[in-house]
Amino acid sequence: MEEVKQIVGDIRAGNTRPIYFLFGEEAYYIDSITEFIENNVLQEEEKGFNQMVLYGKDVTIDDIVGNAKRYPMMAEKQVVIVKEAQHLSRTIESLTAYADNPQPTTVLVICYKYKKLDKRKKLYKAVQKNGLLFESKKLYENQVSDWIRKTLGSKGYPISHKASTLLVEYLGTDLSRIYKELEKLFLVLPKDTEIMPDHIETHIGISKDYNNFELKKAIGERDVVKATKIITYFAQNPKDNPFVLTVTLLHSFFSQLLKYHGLNDHSPKTVASALRINPYFVNEFQTASRNYPMKKVSQIVSHLREMDLKGKGVGANALKQADLLKELLVKIL
Repeated sequence: MEEVKQIVGDIRAGNTRPIYFLFGEEAYYIDSITEFIENNVLQEEEKGFNQMVLYGKDVTIDDIVGNAKRYPMMAEKQVVIVKEAQHLSRTIESLTAYADNPQPTTVLVICYKYKKLDKRKKLYKAVQKNGLLFESKKLYENQVSDWIRKTLGSKGYPISHKASTLLVEYLGTDLSRIYKELEKLFLVLPKDTEIMPDHIETHIGISKDYNNFELKKAIGERDVVKATKIITYFAQNPKDNPFVLTVTLLHSFFSQLLKYHGLNDHSPKTVASALRINPYFVNEFQTASRNYPMKKVSQIVSHLREMDLKGKGVGANALKQADLLKELLVKIL
């Protein structure tokens, strides 16, 4: 986020670069920087003649270079944005000649999502010399809660730890998807409101009591009654709680628990670092390790792989989600 702030700050101060090559696995930051350039480099009255958006699947490198070499009309600069540039991956190196000598009055933005640019190639070195390279890296799951907290904090909203965890457990690590859900909260909650699980349940639709986070916790504590209530709820609301997601999250949890058993040092700092989790969750693994010895954890991981295949129709004749969930819980507990 600091690198993004620096890029945005420079653009706001009028220090634009002739080429912005934005690449990487996390689309959110690529979209954010692009949107800022789109909205802030030119005045509204200048955009009609001097700002254009191209799409990688519809153009060639020659088309891009041709547009980039144009001179602006009644403005100091023009902006050329190439979205979905990953469709040009086979020919992207052809942009090197332009990157070696970019048009100083053009701001060329290349959105190269879900791809990496080879650092050994000439294009990388040319953009590094004459423009700006930004790699948007995917955040680890344990980093997303902090991102939510910082993002909401910048908008004037504190958030409880459980509420941010609910969002991560339900929405995963896709920052664009998470931000769209956060925007719902901005519309209905006044600033300085601490976002709690009740707000998440009411405005985003994630149950604060019946979700994979609570199921994982109940299983770790061997709370059979609570775990049974949650899977019953899942069975009644299969579209909101897909079986494949439940199995994936539980497989991740027990795989981490297996790793926990293999650690010599079980101090919170070591565990958090080794398992790549927030220190807040270390106590869950401490509790689960007492309830599930290493041998049992190995068996559960094997069962979860088997259940994942059954959920996808392999080795099972279209079992209902309710039956899969019951079998899953029996095999674990």
